[in-house]
Amino acid sequence: MTGSILFEAIVFLAGAIICVSIAKRVGLSSVIGYLLAGVLIGPYVLGFIGEEGEDILHFAEFGVVVMLFLIGLEIEPKNFWNMRKTIVGMGGIQVSVTILLSYLLFSLLEYDWKVSLVISMAVALSSTAIALQTIKEKGLMNTTFGNSSFSILLFQDIIVIFMLGAIPLLSNSDNEAITENTNENTNLLESLPMGFQTLAIILSVVFIIIAGKYLIVPMLRKVAKTGVRELLIAAALLIVFSISFLMEYVGLSPALGAFLGGVVLSNSEFKHELESTLEPFKNLLLGLFFMAVGASINFIVIAKNPLTIGGVLLAIIVLKGLALFITAQIFKLKIDQKLLLTFSLAQIGEFAFVLLSFAFGLNILEQEQMDMMLVITALSMSLTPILSMINERIILPKIGTKESIKRPMDHIAKSQKIILVGFGHFGSTIGRFLRSHGVEATILDHDSNRVDFLRKMGFEVYYGDATRIDLLESAGIADAKIIICATNKISVSRAISKIVKDHYPHVELMIRTKNRYDAYELLNMGNENIYRESLETSLVLAKDVLSKMGFRKYTLNRQVQNFLKYDADSLRRLAKEPKSEDEYIFKARKELEQQEKFLMEDFKRGIVDFDNHWDSEHIRKALNKT
Repeated sequence: MTGSILFEAIVFLAGAIICVSIAKRVGLSSVIGYLLAGVLIGPYVLGFIGEEGEDILHFAEFGVVVMLFLIGLEIEPKNFWNMRKTIVGMGGIQVSVTILLSYLLFSLLEYDWKVSLVISMAVALSSTAIALQTIKEKGLMNTTFGNSSFSILLFQDIIVIFMLGAIPLLSNSDNEAITENTNENTNLLESLPMGFQTLAIILSVVFIIIAGKYLIVPMLRKVAKTGVRELLIAAALLIVFSISFLMEYVGLSPALGAFLGGVVLSNSEFKHELESTLEPFKNLLLGLFFMAVGASINFIVIAKNPLTIGGVLLAIIVLKGLALFITAQIFKLKIDQKLLLTFSLAQIGEFAFVLLSFAFGLNILEQEQMDMMLVITALSMSLTPILSMINERIILPKIGTKESIKRPMDHIAKSQKIILVGFGHFGSTIGRFLRSHGVEATILDHDSNRVDFLRKMGFEVYYGDATRIDLLESAGIADAKIIICATNKISVSRAISKIVKDHYPHVELMIRTKNRYDAYELLNMGNENIYRESLETSLVLAKDVLSKMGFRKYTLNRQVQNFLKYDADSLRRLAKEPKSEDEYIFKARKELEQQEKFLMEDFKRGIVDFDNHWDSEHIRKALNKT
């Protein structure tokens, strides 16, 4: 029974729900909840999951791949290129200093130099999954600390390629033994000369860039035209699976490949749709990954050598923290950012499992060394959320910045605090007028043909269904000030209105409606900013008719404003009335009579009071006479 896949799925899900709920209730990170759940259901505590947890760990690592793809979607190629100095600088210093300090530590412990070097390379890598998940949960991705952490983690994902290439050079085995022990790790590059390996890597990256523009985006457009939501999910997963497989096949990091694929697609109209589609898979797989890490903590090994493992674990965290602090000092980060960086990345990362297993397969590491380092890696990852909590609650309040730093509000033209839903004739007019005044908006539309056409016209429009809260979150509704509903579908306006009212009450909603009846419904939902699409156009036409009949334009313009005011007041009164036809007709007729009476009085008063005001037409005629 316990070997059943369904039973294990029940155990994993139940463990996650219970432990994560408890962790969040007491104010801890969800990562701690997942790790605790893994420890409890693992083979060394309750024993619900057997020792084959390593297979689960390999599967769950796909969550890291999806996460890197989504991060790549958030970074435009130009911004990625601008970060190159930070990535190479901060990442290079951190990895180099960590390897040096760790090598000295394990040399003092009388480890062979090859073993010390391999372990030091593994120690230099931090956990992308734990660090970035925690940073995103706390909303720190766009801070100096968030950018620095991301740069270092990205460099580590790149350098692990070269580490995997260097480890076979340290092997004590002959070529036949290496080939025999690493059959599972074979890839396309192993049998090629070094020059051809480099060429294959470059061609792989070039292929991803070209495929993103000429293969992936056209494919997504065709899938979007079907209108089948499931196909978009399948297409998104296919993209990530394919890029990861290609990178792994040529010997590169699947996570790095996924990140590059995300960067390539960051300028496409499907950016937000891909984000919202893959986000649930990422969260589920990352949760599974954290639980697998917790389940992999071997308490039998810990019981045999508790002091040795505890001492080495503490020394690694201290030395790695020191390397991170030195890196932050060189790049002149403030004390708060230094401490956040130090405590967040001081663990050993998930790619260490790959490096250590690879080195063990090449007979560089002995079984005892391998077991000890796997346990230390898992423990360091498990301790990270706790150490971060200690830093934030105890250390930072005492030695961090005491006062908040005031800074000017971001200019609205660049902060894109406006989300525009629907970019047909109505929405595009709004977008063009906003842009002509230097105000940009995040534009969403559910017509893939229109999105494709408008992007060719130079508009940054994204494909997606704006009635989905995950898509709105991906488009930045949490930080938005205004959301404009320019679609002509009342069902869409109704759904967006409910999402905004329930989850984002700080966002002001401005809604287009086709007629009075739709306006009644939206007003009764608590919306104030209602714009009937035909109202102003009808009045412009009527104004022009009266102008051609001899009425003065100045007076007519003023009367249009009066009409809009009286009609808006009437609309709100009628929205509250019973909707039976007889009662509505009676009240509506009374409102129309009253409105026309007010307008007639205003018109008569205007002829006397404002007759000295000339409009442009009267000025032109007067000038012609002279």
